[in-house]
Amino acid sequence: MTGQGNSGIKPKHQRLVLLVIALVALVGAGLLAAWALRSQASYFYLPSEIVAEAPAPDQGVRLGGMVEAGSIQTAEDGITVNFIVGDGEARVPVSFTGIVPALFVEGSGVVAEGRMGADGTFVADNLLAKHDENYMPRELEGMSTEEVRAQVEATLE
Repeated sequence: MTGQGNSGIKPKHQRLVLLVIALVALVGAGLLAAWALRSQASYFYLPSEIVAEAPAPDQGVRLGGMVEAGSIQTAEDGITVNFIVGDGEARVPVSFTGIVPALFVEGSGVVAEGRMGADGTFVADNLLAKHDENYMPRELEGMSTEEVRAQVEATLE
């Protein structure tokens, strides 16, 4: 006997134990993050999905679709806008109070963030107007391709 003490766990087993602890901590952190964010998630619905199965009135959701032609109406207060979002199968009335995005027009895509009202109207807190692949900022409209390229390069310098 040399008198040296034995620690009881071989280095190979120590590494294995540390690896298992690290994996458990990683999985635990992921589960904790998912649990913390569960109430922050905002689901995306199409009008046909909202009509088929409306979310709970207090649940924050996103409604996406096309603004139907002729449906935009501004209320007397000047800041409340009522319109209809459709997807070709169903239509959902939407009410929004605030300043609408510049790209918000009839026939364009929109994503409205908010909640379903008790009367079946979607009450939007935020509007996100979508544009197609042919979008051109107002500042660049009417410019030739060379002028646009020069303008873009000037902003990158």
